[in-house]
Amino acid sequence: MALIRKFPLDPGLDFLGRRKLFLAFSVLMTVASIALALVQGLNLGVDFRGGLLMEVRTAEAADLGQLRDRLGGLGIGEVTLQEFGETNDVLINVAIPEDNETGQAAVIDKVMGALGEGTELRRQEYVGPKIGDELKEAGALATVLAMLGIGIYVWFRFEWQFGVAALISLLHDVVATIGFYALTQIEFNLATLAAVLTIAGYSINDTVVIFDRVRETLRRYKKLELNAILNQAVNTTLSRTILTSTSTLLALVALFVFGGEVIRGFTAGLIWGILIGTYSSFGLAVPLLSYLGLRRGGESGSEESEGQGAAEPSA
Repeated sequence: MALIRKFPLDPGLDFLGRRKLFLAFSVLMTVASIALALVQGLNLGVDFRGGLLMEVRTAEAADLGQLRDRLGGLGIGEVTLQEFGETNDVLINVAIPEDNETGQAAVIDKVMGALGEGTELRRQEYVGPKIGDELKEAGALATVLAMLGIGIYVWFRFEWQFGVAALISLLHDVVATIGFYALTQIEFNLATLAAVLTIAGYSINDTVVIFDRVRETLRRYKKLELNAILNQAVNTTLSRTILTSTSTLLALVALFVFGGEVIRGFTAGLIWGILIGTYSSFGLAVPLLSYLGLRRGGESGSEESEGQGAAEPSA
């Protein structure tokens, strides 16, 4: 509790004075993320790629090179392997072609036979290629509609300038998260897509809090320079932003460390998303308002002092 009280309510940092640096960093990150996604690509899971996913536990520590040689000669389609948790846990993804007449059960038997005695089949999932393509389209559509819905909500809740800034900020967060998955090659599946949508929701929540303070400060100070108003709005919500993000990250780090491999890709994406979403709220969304011709609030009401510290910020 004593540590929380040490956070200043208004540290007086000049965020808008560095807006060009923030915007340049955001553009660089967006371009790099798109390049990674196009050049390196995502490590698509069975949900999107289609095929057979098997989780096996071998009797001894798995030699992935040796296992690839064994499974590659079975004639069952493209096979990819990766370690999963312990050294003897392996994920096997078999991209079964649509015209493959070999049944799923027969493929499993061939794989288990090639792996030898003492190998335990712990989990299996199958998604047809057509279903995988449909899930790709549905996932992309869900992401786009969610972002548009959030942008429209912010537009009606505030003004169009806020909606545009929020939508650009959300697009930045989503693209940066996809770039993160492309860089790390963490499997991208329905769970990690859910992480992307969760990040969008978290980021806009933080952004709306700052936007609300911007609108309140605009109405209070009629003659204060716009950049000073935006700075004050960010500074007076900064302690809330830091404390909320930190408490969320503590829970996510615990899940990442102790939650097991099944949810590790999901939590890794959320940890990155919380960091990038927190940054974009004050480093991208608010600076964009200074370029969008933001209007002042209503003309009614008494004017207060033009100094930034004239009013005591609410806790």
